[in-house]
Amino acid sequence: MSLNNSSNVFLDSVPSNTNRFQVNVINENHENSATVNDNRDPPHYEETSFGDEAQNRLRISFRPGNQECYDNFLQNGETAKTDASFHVYDSHTNTYYLQTFGHNTMDAVPKIEYYRNTGSVSGPKVNRPSLLEIHEQLAKNVTVAPGSADRVVNGDGMPGDEQAENKEEEDTTGVVKFGWVKGVLVRCMLNIWGVMLFIRLSWIVGEAGIGLGVLIILLSTMVTSITGLSTSAIATNGFVRGGGAYYLISRSLGPEFGGSIGLIFAFANAVAVAMYVVGFAETVVDLLKESDSMMVDPTNDIRIIGSITVVILLGISVAGMEWEAKAQVILLIILLIAIANFFIGTVIPSNNEKKSRGFFNYQASIFAENFGPSFTKGEGFFSVFAIFFPAATGILAGANISGDLEDPQDAIPRGTMLAIFITTVAYIGVAICVAACVVRDATGSMNDTIISGVNCNGSAACGLGYDFSRCRHEPCQYGLMNNFQVMSMVSGFGPLITAGIFSATLSSALASLVSAPKVFQALCKDNIFKGLQFFAKGYGKNNEPLRGYFLTFVIAMAFILIAELNTIAPIISNFFLASYALINFSCFHASYAKSPGWRPAYGIYNMWVSLFGAVLCCAVMFVINWWAAVITYVIELFLYIYVTYKKPDVNWGSSTQALSYVSALDNALELTTVEDHVKNFRPQCIVLTGGPMTRPALLDITHAFTKNSGLCICCEVFVGPRKLCVKEMNSGMAKKQAWLIKNKIKAFYAAVAADCFRDGVRSLLQASGLGRMKPNTLVIGYKKNWRKAPLTEIENYVGIIHDAFDFEIGVVIVRISQGFDISQVLQVQDELEKLEQERLALEATIKDNECEEGSGGIRGLFKKAGKLNITKPTPKKDSSINTIQSMHVGEFNQKLVEASSQFKKKQGKGTMDVWWLFDDGGLTLLIPYILTLRKKWKDCKLRIYVGGKINRIEEEKIAMASLLSKFRIKFADIHIIGDINIKPNKESWKVFEEMIEPYRLHESCKDLTTAEKLKRETPWKITDAELDAVKEKSYRQVRLNELLQEHSRAANLIVLSLPVARKGSVSDLLYMAWLEILTKNLPPVLLVRGNHKNVLTFYS
Repeated sequence: MSLNNSSNVFLDSVPSNTNRFQVNVINENHENSATVNDNRDPPHYEETSFGDEAQNRLRISFRPGNQECYDNFLQNGETAKTDASFHVYDSHTNTYYLQTFGHNTMDAVPKIEYYRNTGSVSGPKVNRPSLLEIHEQLAKNVTVAPGSADRVVNGDGMPGDEQAENKEEEDTTGVVKFGWVKGVLVRCMLNIWGVMLFIRLSWIVGEAGIGLGVLIILLSTMVTSITGLSTSAIATNGFVRGGGAYYLISRSLGPEFGGSIGLIFAFANAVAVAMYVVGFAETVVDLLKESDSMMVDPTNDIRIIGSITVVILLGISVAGMEWEAKAQVILLIILLIAIANFFIGTVIPSNNEKKSRGFFNYQASIFAENFGPSFTKGEGFFSVFAIFFPAATGILAGANISGDLEDPQDAIPRGTMLAIFITTVAYIGVAICVAACVVRDATGSMNDTIISGVNCNGSAACGLGYDFSRCRHEPCQYGLMNNFQVMSMVSGFGPLITAGIFSATLSSALASLVSAPKVFQALCKDNIFKGLQFFAKGYGKNNEPLRGYFLTFVIAMAFILIAELNTIAPIISNFFLASYALINFSCFHASYAKSPGWRPAYGIYNMWVSLFGAVLCCAVMFVINWWAAVITYVIELFLYIYVTYKKPDVNWGSSTQALSYVSALDNALELTTVEDHVKNFRPQCIVLTGGPMTRPALLDITHAFTKNSGLCICCEVFVGPRKLCVKEMNSGMAKKQAWLIKNKIKAFYAAVAADCFRDGVRSLLQASGLGRMKPNTLVIGYKKNWRKAPLTEIENYVGIIHDAFDFEIGVVIVRISQGFDISQVLQVQDELEKLEQERLALEATIKDNECEEGSGGIRGLFKKAGKLNITKPTPKKDSSINTIQSMHVGEFNQKLVEASSQFKKKQGKGTMDVWWLFDDGGLTLLIPYILTLRKKWKDCKLRIYVGGKINRIEEEKIAMASLLSKFRIKFADIHIIGDINIKPNKESWKVFEEMIEPYRLHESCKDLTTAEKLKRETPWKITDAELDAVKEKSYRQVRLNELLQEHSRAANLIVLSLPVARKGSVSDLLYMAWLEILTKNLPPVLLVRGNHKNVLTFYS
């Protein structure tokens, strides 16, 4: 423990017990002692003391006005050095132990390290003290180890954290990170400003006019601006890693949407490289044509130049992001010079040659003439819009390298939105200026000057001295509508426009060549598509995706050599638009889900605007090309279904999860407003399975009639000391729920800690469920060992049946011949798995030693290992439990293992016998009916057995058939049993008497005093009076077993009315004897008793 050499600290030491220390007084004022009035006593706060009240202890006091400084003091017999940086309120210091805000406590102050993910690139994750550590009683002997303070305060006790942190810092040194200008603004501007600016914008404004042309630009900008706002909102809602659009969408909407759009977005960027390179190559080939310097022919020249260009761009990219960023800056400078060159050219006086080609500088008449649209044949507003819109895309160029940005949360919003604004202003400025200077049609002939007396008919060119009227009858080569090189003609220096075209194409190609591998690498790292894991590996300090670069290069080269980009271009545009649509929808979805985790720092967004943007993107997809939009949707749907089917093991806290919760909550609340109706009744079961894996057969039969129709909750009661039970319960909750999910069992897991089993079940019966989704049926396994079990267990078992009836909850008791509990089997299996792991570890060690020492002395070790005779467990077919065919086979019952999986198998043709002896509301009939609807039980026919009078068998059979037909329940046969109430045969009754003999009191054979004493000492025993009072019921249970043996011995399943023991009249042991004799030596039996409220109706 160290102290600061500050003026307000002094040490008053007395002999100390090595197991004790106390911080006695702390000055809460941490200002300089000079500002403290020495005459006043500072506020003193009593501190926690460790250990018993002692005679001797180390006392530490902090008081103002003391100027002494101490370098060390004795602590547990050791000298602790002081730390000059120590402050009494500093709980972050390595030398400070157990102190926050001056209080002696393990509580830690808020720190960013506690909230990082494991493996965070921004710094190490630190674990705060657990609630258990600060809540449980502190150990009396506190030993302070040197250097342990930080670990205690931070809650991170692993040694070597400091070294790990230093290593992390060393690993990050040399990593190139970009700010918002170079990383986002420059990239987005270069990607948005494409060749469209130089060669097609003049044609667009010529077709649509200035008014509609600006509207087209603004409409395109509206789509990109809304998407930019949505991107900014998502990017500022937490730390953004690499992956760009894929990362934003996948973390918002989940892996299904993210995986599907990530793959096509990466592919679109890879093909876009080919598109931009071909655009560059076509411009170069045009220059070669003018100079008559063709190499082969135009098509092959494009392929040659394109291939060389891609190789050069790949070299720049592989060289590192820093080189690529420098190249982007150079290309932007060239592009800005080209744009400035155009604006300068508009004010340079035009010469006769340019006038003949339609350029007259700024003229109001030209502006007025070009303001309205003049669509040529086959063109319209939407067709022109479809041609221009791809020029506005490219807003994700900065987001795509989010992993290479210093602060993505700040850079992406600022750079993206500013780039959209600047490029929109440039597009509008160029459009208006070129339309105010150049007429739509021009012949290019300087001889087409105006002849005096010619009627101009309002033509702007005519008013300026040129007659281009013949362009109405024959095609002309110049003017806005005809010449794609208008900007070169208008500019001050034409070759600069060509340089601008080169810059635009190459920068876009370079950005796409970088974006595609980055996005693809992020997708592969998440392992959503298992076969693509190879491309997840990164190299160097920047984790460069070199494998992704070469894959992108191969794709780009393939499309350059194919040279059929006109067909693929609309699909690529739609791929980008699909990404925009999903980003907008992600923002809307996250807002609509109302998740507390949705807290974007960028507040300039609206969920409904984002939804409008998503719809707008989808509409634009069809405007650009309807068949390309259909193809995009089909591919995305296919990938979505694939990822959904594969169910990747990821949890990103997506808005889909949040909305699922909100929907479930709303539906649950809405359900509470609806009164229960008998037509909508379904069994909603609490199943006392303990751990769900320990009684699989009980869970399987319950799941058979609750799957997809009712609630099923697997419950476990932890009995014992509360502290140990709660710890064990909490540690296993997630594991057991995961087991249910893994085994595709649609059920919940719930557990309680209680002093006794009955109290725990009583809590579950009262508190389980939510609203209308509350359990109405208790399912328990038959207590097979009741005759050997302690009396308290029998009391608890019968007691929970009474409790269920008190709470008006139906009861189902399931009995199978072998019982349900297979926990011993699982224990043996776990032990053998550990042995197998040890064997494999031993073999690996032997192999390592063999490599180091040679094989000469190792063979003997192999022989010794062979004597261990450890065999590998082999899975048994058609069973969910791995059975062990080894030397341990005698340690568990193989029949028990087989019985535990009997309800997983398809039940062959047979019968399901329903002994509906007492009307409980219909639950005894409803459960077997539901079972017959299941695939595994559909071949079993229902046979109905009911009690009746011998002289009215046919009438009662007809009446029961009529009732079942009204219930619309199909049955194979109805049997009326008329001899239920006759006495059982002597052999059967003798078996029952022998069963209860150990538990009888036989008070009638003893004198009154002795009988009363025995009743007081053993109140749980069956009295003669009780046996006589319920003798008829006892006869009935024995007789029913005889009838069941006679009629249902070969049934697949027996469903039987559960006898009810009246409280205070039937003892627990007698009731257990009834259940035992009733279900003895039979196929699987379900003893069912509803809550005597209708669960069946024949009314519509």
